[in-house]
Amino acid sequence: MIPDQPDATAPNAGDKFDDEHYPGYTMGRAADMLGTTQGFLRSLDENGLIQPQRSAGGHRRYSRHQLRLAARVRELVTQGTPVDAACRIISLEDELHEAQQSNAQQRDAQNRGAEIRSSE
Repeated sequence: MIPDQPDATAPNAGDKFDDEHYPGYTMGRAADMLGTTQGFLRSLDENGLIQPQRSAGGHRRYSRHQLRLAARVRELVTQGTPVDAACRIISLEDELHEAQQSNAQQRDAQNRGAEIRSSE
């Protein structure tokens, strides 16, 4: 009997290690890694900054991307910023970063278009 061939379109287990959005960390592990409490992580969820995925049993699961955001909030809180204000600051920083990336992509596309027109 010939074993089934893997589906080329389906992600394999190894791909999850490279996916920064894969929810691979439990709340307890995430809190340990950040040096904070589980309550701190719940407060980030309550403030709308991080919405962790849920396991089949309803437990929160965090991605590396979410842990980086939580670490940034923790730094601000350690410096004396209230959690809700820190969450808003991080949200605004991320919006600004996304807008800057979009602008850079648009400029690159315009420059490529100008190069094509000038070479004709």
